[in-house]
Amino acid sequence: MTSVIHASFAKPSKTAAKTTVVALHCSLGSGRQWSKLADELGRSHQFIAPDISGYGTNTWALDLPLTLAEEVRCVSGHLNDAAGPFHLVGHSYGGAIAFKIATDPAYAHRVRSLTLIEPVLPTLLRETDSDRRLHARFAQLARDVSENLWNGSVLEAIDQFVEFWNGSGPQDPLPATTRLRMIERADKLAFDFSAALAEENLTIAAASLRVPTLLFSGGTSPYFTQRIVRRLAAIVEGAEVRHLPEAGHMLAISHASVINPEIAKHIARADELAGLSLGLNQIDLGEPPLRFERRAVSDRVAEEKS
Repeated sequence: MTSVIHASFAKPSKTAAKTTVVALHCSLGSGRQWSKLADELGRSHQFIAPDISGYGTNTWALDLPLTLAEEVRCVSGHLNDAAGPFHLVGHSYGGAIAFKIATDPAYAHRVRSLTLIEPVLPTLLRETDSDRRLHARFAQLARDVSENLWNGSVLEAIDQFVEFWNGSGPQDPLPATTRLRMIERADKLAFDFSAALAEENLTIAAASLRVPTLLFSGGTSPYFTQRIVRRLAAIVEGAEVRHLPEAGHMLAISHASVINPEIAKHIARADELAGLSLGLNQIDLGEPPLRFERRAVSDRVAEEKS
């Protein structure tokens, strides 16, 4: 059985249906990660925060996902529960899944906004020498963690994983309860690494996004994910970036009081823009509907490299 946060505190408006927010958590986490965001948004939106396959109470599957496309299929039931358009929010590995949903033709037309908090999209970093070094370091981490898991050295695998994601932040010991929870779900890490490293054509996919996009990064996070956010900001048309210098990779939790109001504003603006665009189409002004300017992928990539 899958554990899901559902929040919807207000009665639906008679004039407009409530849109849905789907929030996807990081590796070794659960949907409970988003409880504060659910409190922030549940009065204005239906809020769904499922446990990703292999985490929380969603551990019944015999075959765990090996690709992001398979991860999308695993959460498709929750996406189908959302009536009409929905907003996507994703953190870390959950951000990679959210990105995959937003660029999947089966769902792209229903995505109203996208918020990515340090998404793990390593194959974006294969176009320059400096970026390739970051990709290589992450791929080596994946091999080391997976090998330790295969050999039964779960504690070593967890320590390697946590040390990497602590970045330049303090290397504080994990609470015993947190460490135990990580150990219980550690086997899924090898699958997450495989899925993230197998994804191809991310630059083209990112350039295809046509929804309001908000990106977050932390200044003490690994430079690996900070760089991914910068690459996305250069490629995704109209993307907005919020960088928190003192935050680490777990900023979705540690800095929720700063991030959540920004997410709420981003979602509200996207709903407003969608309503305005719909109104213009209905009264038929003879003008094209509101949309983001299209530019060639090569133009954006060249801009980013310069």
